[in-house]
Amino acid sequence: MKDKKQYKVLVVDDEKDIQEFIEYNLKKEGYDVYLANNGLEAIEQAKKIKPDLILMDVMMPQMDGIQACQQLKSNPLTNSSFVVFLTARAEEYSELAGFDAGADDYIAKPIKPKLLLTRISAILRRKDKGSSSENEVENIKLNVKGLIIDRETFLVYRGKEKIQLARKEFELLYLLASKPGKVFKRESILEKVWGDEVIVGDRTIDVHIRKIREKIGDDLLGTVKGVGYKFSE
Repeated sequence: MKDKKQYKVLVVDDEKDIQEFIEYNLKKEGYDVYLANNGLEAIEQAKKIKPDLILMDVMMPQMDGIQACQQLKSNPLTNSSFVVFLTARAEEYSELAGFDAGADDYIAKPIKPKLLLTRISAILRRKDKGSSSENEVENIKLNVKGLIIDRETFLVYRGKEKIQLARKEFELLYLLASKPGKVFKRESILEKVWGDEVIVGDRTIDVHIRKIREKIGDDLLGTVKGVGYKFSE
């Protein structure tokens, strides 16, 4: 893991006291911290500073966190930033909506400093691990079932059509398509796509599978009930 001073963290919240609270704790740990007050500001800041991690509230004026996350994940300039939602709305809907938008993790308010720092450290380790893996297969393209899945650009092509996937959607599709016909168990998918340091629920996988099917069609990803998913042979 890099020195903390090398990590850029963008904190997005419309409540100044929460901004200052998070900024204080992160700077004390040595992180390079930037601030934004809403989703629109977050997008503009992210384009300029290319943050490693974005901590973002869900409910904000002008543009909420869900909309901002969707735009960040669909833009090649910002889609490599990890997005973690901060929200006081602890219902399952908020969590699933966040993952649906392409978020990488979720932390409920009120925020406990020790837990926040532990989760951030774990997430950044995941990011570093993912970057190492990407460098090893930087130029690998999969050509399966009429799709070209380009790991270098994180884009999927069907003929001349370009299909934009959120980061985790792409990683999940790439994993399944790397071995057509093989059934990947849920536990294996969670470990390989989300890592074993942050716990997400089984429904997170279902949400991402549904989003991928909406974009590439229902016939390419198969469900093996009670086991997992596979890419059609």
